[in-house]
Amino acid sequence: MKPLRADDPAFVGEGGYRLVGRLGQGGMGVVCFGRSRSGRAVAVKVVWPELSTEPGFRCRFADEVAAARRVGGFHTAPVVDADPRATRPGW
Repeated sequence: MKPLRADDPAFVGEGGYRLVGRLGQGGMGVVCFGRSRSGRAVAVKVVWPELSTEPGFRCRFADEVAAARRVGGFHTAPVVDADPRATRPGW
């Protein structure tokens, strides 16, 4: 895990997730390690800001969330929260 950058938020989402560090990044954004208010370990996808204004992006993001919720199993992290309609999805 890498440290958060100076421009990364400390908290994201209505769920109040505290970001601890960066796990990786890809074409859609950055994945961070975080903690819920109750202390549960979570992975948080923070979307690149320019994507949130791209036509059709929010529908694709919502589709990704729905697909991820259908996948389950021991080696798969469950989706515990998502807000594709947020000002910046993932923040």
